[in-house]
Amino acid sequence: MTGAVLEAATTVGSALAAAVARLAAAGVPEPRADAEVLLAHALGTSRAGVIARSGEPLPAGAAARLEPLVARRVAREPLHYLLGEREFWSLPFAVDRRVLIPRPETELVVETALSVAPAARRVLDLGTGSGAIAAVARALPNAQVSASDVDQSALTIARANLARHAPRVACIAGDVVGAFGAGTFDLVVSNPPYVAEAELTGLEPEVREHEPRRALAGGADGLATVRRLVCEVPRVLTAGGWLVMEVGAGQAAAVAALAAADGRWRGARRMRDHGGVERVVALARRGDAWTRS
Repeated sequence: MTGAVLEAATTVGSALAAAVARLAAAGVPEPRADAEVLLAHALGTSRAGVIARSGEPLPAGAAARLEPLVARRVAREPLHYLLGEREFWSLPFAVDRRVLIPRPETELVVETALSVAPAARRVLDLGTGSGAIAAVARALPNAQVSASDVDQSALTIARANLARHAPRVACIAGDVVGAFGAGTFDLVVSNPPYVAEAELTGLEPEVREHEPRRALAGGADGLATVRRLVCEVPRVLTAGGWLVMEVGAGQAAAVAALAAADGRWRGARRMRDHGGVERVVALARRGDAWTRS
């Protein structure tokens, strides 16, 4: 089924039906939902608006706007790259192929950070990507928040998003924590790459073929970057400061073991997401805890 079917659609409903059929034929997991979102985007309305207008004539130019969106989704490009936006923590974030699309489960990183370190005054979002986690600054109005990434193109996206949602955040180019001095932060948050090499080929095509591999690939066992964080972050934390990071399914115990073997961490809190997966590990640096000022 080709774009000619969309061009021949005369009503909003027939355009929707044609889009659903094309997406379903391509194996897109939720063809109707995605078709409704894409048609709503092409029409400048909501999904409810698409349904309500199903019997109306298709506006001039709508099919031409819808066709490339459907073609890209047929090629399994992620829906949020087509829309150019993804909601995270109830805020809209611009996204494209330069950054990983924020996931709902990553909100647990923000929730955990606010829970374990509500008095943090100096915060770093390490490997910020779109800047979504750095928006924790909105909940810490007295904190100085920095966002770093080794990729300059990702920082371009982060700067735009943070200018919109958390303009106090400073964006810094750097790899892990090498650019920062000792005892610089009370809290470091991160969603590091954690997909094992053997698992990359099994990812959905939306992720495997379109999202930035550097934000996904975690080495042979998925823990290459996590090891660096466990090893290098203590230097830049104050005594009692926290490292809060997202990990892959089944990795939390191994991360806790790495922290125990390092000797500079005081236990590990392992937090479960809504699916029951241990998704976030919070580590406290040994030493006297800093207090609320």
